[in-house]
Amino acid sequence: MTHRGAISQSPDSTCTSKINSFLFSTLRNRTIKARQQQPPPFTSLCSTLTSLQSQQSHYQFLCCVKRLKSLRNMSLLSDLLNLNLSESTDKIIAEYIWIGGSGMDMRSKARTLPGPVSDPSKLPKWNYDGSSTGQAPGEDSEVILYPQAIFKDPFRRGNNILVMCDAYTPAGEPIPTNKRHAAAKIFSHSDVVAEEPWYGIEQEYTLLQKDVKWPLGWPIGGYPGPQGPYYCGVGADKAWGRDIVDSHYKACLYAGINISGINGEVMPGQWEFQVGPAVGISAGDQLWVARYILERITEIAGVVLSFDPKPIQGDWNGAGAHANYSTKSMRNDGGFEVIKKAIEKLGLRHSEHIAAYGEGNERRLTGKHETADINTFKWGVANRGASIRVGRDTEKEGKGYFEDRRPASNMDPYVVTSMIAETTILWKP
Repeated sequence: MTHRGAISQSPDSTCTSKINSFLFSTLRNRTIKARQQQPPPFTSLCSTLTSLQSQQSHYQFLCCVKRLKSLRNMSLLSDLLNLNLSESTDKIIAEYIWIGGSGMDMRSKARTLPGPVSDPSKLPKWNYDGSSTGQAPGEDSEVILYPQAIFKDPFRRGNNILVMCDAYTPAGEPIPTNKRHAAAKIFSHSDVVAEEPWYGIEQEYTLLQKDVKWPLGWPIGGYPGPQGPYYCGVGADKAWGRDIVDSHYKACLYAGINISGINGEVMPGQWEFQVGPAVGISAGDQLWVARYILERITEIAGVVLSFDPKPIQGDWNGAGAHANYSTKSMRNDGGFEVIKKAIEKLGLRHSEHIAAYGEGNERRLTGKHETADINTFKWGVANRGASIRVGRDTEKEGKGYFEDRRPASNMDPYVVTSMIAETTILWKP
């Protein structure tokens, strides 16, 4: 069988070159206006096309041509869907969001409401076909959505809203994938409320090329240079997908999510955003909606979003969701002693936490690539190879927070945040 890469070795290289030149110049001219409106995707793609054209890599060139056509059409569609229309009605659109049957897939649908709403308790409950999401049998498929948190809609803007919901049976029982219900019980416990648990979650993710499910910026079927220059890197040969990352950053700020930063990660094509500090159940609400917004933006960009904790095997970093945590007692004078006692409790329940910290985490927690071995619990100051890391500032000041580095990128934040609070505040060994 002839490998696709062999196409570039065609004897008719002159013809191929002419075709490539024609396609490139035609597409570039047709997308000048779209490039002005949305420069990052088109600029980077046109640069890639120029490079591939000079290398006579015909197969990869055609892949880029296809992608550029897609982006041009996407831009026109985006213009159509986001017409700058003045508000001609008091009605608003509410996008109801919930977690699907896998526990990681996100679903949403929209409805019209008579006017602006800022209190989720004032929103109507809704229902959906749970048999189509793997959450109910066909003969009894109705699942009820309970609105829990409201965010501004960065896509429709105006008074339109995103609504984070959890899901229940018609009898009012939480369905199995509704982890928010149990978390809310823990966070409403008087002892937990008194401690005001704060969370800062570092969500790592990987951007993949849509048709080949290979990291963005990587040569198809090949690998970039070894890790080292990519973490917080700058430049076209180090940072791939920054336009998506920045769009997500701004959209989260608009929505009212307390997103505190972004950065490129150790593996190229992998990025991170941080949500927090957030108190109690709101940490889970904000992270899930931040994930939803990122899914929507990558959908527009024609890029696949992956939360796989180890998307590429070999000498490449995995993806985690480190949870930074503190309580009022930890933040007060003498808090370092409280932190050490909390870490001791977490160590005693290590296996229980690992079981709840994300699927496929054993592929990531190997003791390499800034992780601790999945079967070993250890903590240390400034140690990124530990299960729990304490910052040097916390040690120096004798109070502060610690970082649980064990959660995988595909963890459920409702589960992780509530479990940390339950173990460190409520559990008595």
